[in-house]
Order: sequence, then structure tokens, then C-alpha cells
Amino acid sequence: MAGKRKTNPAGSTNSSRGDVLRVLGALKVATTDQIQRIGAPHLTFRHADKETPAKQKQARTASHTGALSDMRKHGLSENGGSTETGDVLRNLTLKGLEAASYELQRPVTEMGSTARGAGSSGASHPMSVNETVIAMLRPKPNMAKLADDPPHIQAAAQSAVDTPPGIGTIASYWTEVPLPATGTWNAPGKGGAQADLVLTAPQDQVPLLFIEVDNCHETAEELAAKLEKYARFFRRKMKDTDGKERPMWRTRWTAPEGRYGDAPHPPVLLVFNHLGERNPQRTIPRLQELTRHLWEGERQRGGHHLYDRRIPIVAVGLRNLREHGPAGAVFARFGRDHPQPLLEAIGNPRRDAADAREQDEARARQAEYKAQVQRAAQEKAAAKAAEREARRPVCTGCGTKFTDERWEATQATDWDTPKDSHPALCDACKQRAVAPGGGHVGTQERREPARGGAERHDFQRAARRPVCTDCGATFTDERWKATERVGWGVTDFGSSG
Repeated sequence: MAGKRKTNPAGSTNSSRGDVLRVLGALKVATTDQIQRIGAPHLTFRHADKETPAKQKQARTASHTGALSDMRKHGLSENGGSTETGDVLRNLTLKGLEAASYELQRPVTEMGSTARGAGSSGASHPMSVNETVIAMLRPKPNMAKLADDPPHIQAAAQSAVDTPPGIGTIASYWTEVPLPATGTWNAPGKGGAQADLVLTAPQDQVPLLFIEVDNCHETAEELAAKLEKYARFFRRKMKDTDGKERPMWRTRWTAPEGRYGDAPHPPVLLVFNHLGERNPQRTIPRLQELTRHLWEGERQRGGHHLYDRRIPIVAVGLRNLREHGPAGAVFARFGRDHPQPLLEAIGNPRRDAADAREQDEARARQAEYKAQVQRAAQEKAAAKAAEREARRPVCTGCGTKFTDERWEATQATDWDTPKDSHPALCDACKQRAVAPGGGHVGTQERREPARGGAERHDFQRAARRPVCTDCGATFTDERWKATERVGWGVTDFGSSG
């Protein structure tokens, strides 16, 4: 323990130092309060019983304050001024950014700057960006870490767990990301933009979202100019590693390909924190008109719109975002007349509904076609069966219809199959006819020999059957057939037997 104290005099743990690296690695600059709310939200509930908010804050941030102290000793972090409310700002050194890259599993080249000097003017904008991240994350307390706390603390924490979830983890957020219209990722040229936040959370149905935070100091015209830079960046193309030309943003981030005729650009979320003198209620309508050519879709017959090569632009107030989170219906998509949850606002639910209707109609048509084919086949089979039934023979002795087996037996035509002796009789009548004294089967049966037909032919054929001149035996069918072969090359030696 003494050795650990020498290494980390403040007694910080690996867990708390990991929280600091992950949060500052993603946000670049933050207060200890923000680090704790993101990295260890359960501490907010554990110390809620302290007498004053100041004591609550001191207690819940103590572990991360100690971690920052030890990290300063190791040259990983430093203090970077203070906010307008007096909170100390923390940021990582270059050595700290390298350590954070392992925690966030990001290349060191994509970690950005150290944000040194961000606190020289109070860092009001970085603080709003951080609060936006917290509102989007909605960090949930780990109930396992509160297992030994009083029931009322566990109940309060559980109520927070039961609220609608946020989007992504701290590793899903990137700050101060250059969007070069010219130049390269590492050396962007003029004319490009810099995103306040980039969110990549495909596990939460947000593969890519750009976020701009405004403290209500900028005019609608200034915001429109920034969105024009976004559009310029989205239109820029370059060759990817496979040699194929793609939009530049697709060489860094992954998002589903849009379908033909409806492939919008990535969405942009505008978060307004009403600190400045500009009223967002007046700024947003003006901004919509200035950027209509960037976001307006093409209306379809089904009532939905297609947004091919358009930017989905969504606006929300930070206060509403804090209160309702991404699942709340507080996001206003430019061109739509009512607020929606974030996923619906950046998506196209009307097109999805139209596609679902079209698929249902296609399935119904396919089912109807299959039913028609089945009915036609059944009707054809029924007609064929009726036609066959009409041709089924009737026994001349008793008048009953032949069974399928009896009918097939009377129609045998193979050379090796003997001719049926009573083809006009059913099985029962035939058995009586061939039995001794069975000549009285019926009037029609007694008259059958006089009808001529097949039996006369059999009689005539039997009269012509050859007889062996040596033994006097009657020729078999095979022998008879062999002696009657004619044609060149066919010779029968000893045809007399």
C-alpha cells in the first residue's frame, strides 16, 4: 500500500484514472464535475444526502479530483484555467492524449489537440458542448456499485436507470473534428468547417451525426454560412484505398448507403444554449429560409419526401435535450411541422411507412396471384377428373363402374401382358364367369361372344397360331413373333420348331 501511495499520493484508483483519460480524451477539456457525471454517475446518488450542494459536489468528485492530482504528478494532465462559475478546467498533455488513445481505442493522430488555453475566456462554448454530450449520453448509474447503499438511494438511482436511454458511450463522441473542403484531414485548407461534435453510434441506430452547439451568439446568416461549409465538405470526393472515388466523409466514417434517388448527406443537429442575446425562436425560422436549398426534399405521391443529396438539419434547445433526452419529441427537423424524437427527426419515417405499405400491397398481390393459380389448377384438375370419370367403363354384367385397378387391367397393351378374357366385366363378374358353371353371368354377358370385338379377334388369332412340326406343341408368343420377323438381315434357321 505504501508503494502505491508513493506512485499515486492522492490514492487514486485505476478506475478513476481511466474515467479521466476517457472523458478528457474525447472532450479535450472538462471540469471534475463533468468527468464524474459521465464516468461514475452512481456517485451523484450516493452523496445526495449531504447538507448542501457544495458538499455534495465535493464528496462525489473527490475520487476523480484525486485521480487528476496523481495524473498531474505523472505529467498526464494539467489545469487549464477556470469556468465563469469558478470550476477548474482540466485537460490532458500530449503524453496524456497518447494514454487516452489506448483507453478510447483511437489512433493517436486522431486525438486532436490538448486544448491548452481553452479556459482563458471561461470556456463557455466547450462547457456547452460537454453538457450536450452529457444530455445525449444520459449516463446511468451502475446499480451493482450501490448494492450496499441505503434503500432510498437505490430507489432514486433505479428511477434514473428506468428513464429512456441515451445514445452511445463517451467513446462514441469526437470533438473539434476538421471537415476539410480543401487540403487533407491532418492539414485542412481554407473553406472547410470544424464540427463541434461527431457522434458515431451504429449500435443505437445513429451511424453518423454531426452536432453544432450555439450559445446564441451567432446570427442566422453566420450559422447558414457554417452549414454551407458542411455542404461543401459533403460534396467533396476523393479516391479511397481501393482506388474508387467516394465522398470524402465516407473514407473516415461508415454509414449505410442510401438507395438510388434517395441518398441524403449525413444529418446535422443544431443545439441552442440560450446564453447570448440571440433568440433561437427567431433565429431558427430565418435559418430555415436561408438554407432551404440545402435541406428541402422532393415530395412524392405517397405524401413522403426524398432527400437525395440533401442535409437533414435538426434543431433542439439544450434545456429540452437535458430534460427529455434523445427519445423525447423535442427535435425540430427543418421542413417538418411538428417535433419528433431524434431517430425519427434524422430519419424518414414517412418514406419508411410508404415502403411498408408498398411491401404489404406487393405481398397481397403475390398472395392473390398464388391463390388464383391454385384455384385454376384445382379447377383444371376437377375438370380432368370429371372427364375421366365420364369415360369410366360400366360392367355389362352388374352395371357397376370399374375400379381404377380393373380399368387399368382391361387396357393393358404390353406384349407380355395376356389379353383380358372378359374386358367388359368387373372383377366380381369376371370371377363368376370364369368359374365352373359360371356362364350365366347375365344377359349382356351371355351375349358378349356374339358382339364380335376383341374376343373374335382372339379366336381368330388362336386359330392362326403355328404348331411345332416335331413335337406338335403350340408356339409361344415370343417364338411366333420371332418367326414372323421380316426384313433384310433377319434370318431364322429352323423356323419349323
